[in-house]
Amino acid sequence: MKTMKKVEHSSPLRVTIPAGMANPKPPLGSQLGQRNINVANFCKDFNQKTEDIKKGIPLPCRVKVKSDGTYNLVIHKPPATFFLKQAAGIDKGKIMKGEIAGKITFKHLYEIACIKAEDPPLALLSLEQICQMLVGIARTCGIQIVRTLDPVEHEEFMKQRRENVQKFLDELKEVKTSKLLRT
Repeated sequence: MKTMKKVEHSSPLRVTIPAGMANPKPPLGSQLGQRNINVANFCKDFNQKTEDIKKGIPLPCRVKVKSDGTYNLVIHKPPATFFLKQAAGIDKGKIMKGEIAGKITFKHLYEIACIKAEDPPLALLSLEQICQMLVGIARTCGIQIVRTLDPVEHEEFMKQRRENVQKFLDELKEVKTSKLLRT
């Protein structure tokens, strides 16, 4: 009499891990532990696979656990928002509705689309469809797409943006301290 293998119908674990910085601490360690994955081996394997990528870049991963305790690790390209913010030279997207957080050119958009086209989830999309998707993502981040960027004008824009972000952060800090004083 043959014994049947245990069938797993669980969906793959979806996590975003900074390149070269996987460690067994929560939240990653607890997520992997729930699925009976050896956390130390996973961290070592992930860090080894991402050693040629700059440390700290967020990498979306899909981990499919097999019935024998092994796993399949699929590492995707960084998220589109990461690339768009890098191209625009900003750390934070728009703060207020209608605000322009940064500017990129169509060339930037095309380069990002070429990189994202290698991602398995976008394999069936054409480059034009990926560009349209990126335009929508850029809009939600507050990034404006322009034909050309004048260096002097762009530097002035970025200076103004830094001042606005700093002012917003100061106001936020002020609100938090006033709430603490009330209690």
